[in-house]
Amino acid sequence: MAEQTKGDIEIDASPEQVMEVITDYPAYPKWANGVRKAEVKKKDSRGRPSEVAFEVSQMGVSAKYTLAYRYKANDGGLSWTTTSASGAVKDIKGEYALEPSGNRTKVTFRTTIEPAIPMMGFMKRQAEKTIIGTALEGLKKRVERR
Repeated sequence: MAEQTKGDIEIDASPEQVMEVITDYPAYPKWANGVRKAEVKKKDSRGRPSEVAFEVSQMGVSAKYTLAYRYKANDGGLSWTTTSASGAVKDIKGEYALEPSGNRTKVTFRTTIEPAIPMMGFMKRQAEKTIIGTALEGLKKRVERR
């Protein structure tokens, strides 16, 4: 059963700087916990990645999936949906929403992941914690180090 995972964080950077890190998909294995490979498959008319293939492995569970991305105007974030998946994941939808806040950016992360395998409550909570930690804390560290 798919459930939404959500969180937010403030990052000491502009929305443009945050988007630079979010859209540097090939660099995800360097900072996104569990991501083993991320490869841009297609770009949109503005040269931004529009389809990215991922290989992930976490707590002994692996998956391969491809996400299609849609971008919000004015570095306002992006959303994604699954185009194909195998392994432990059946479907993924989500978004990063970015709001300027003075010299900072408020980043809200939402995702709904439908697992392809049954998950016990403990494993599901651990997976959700890891997803939020990577999506927000990992992103914050990566952006603020630049």
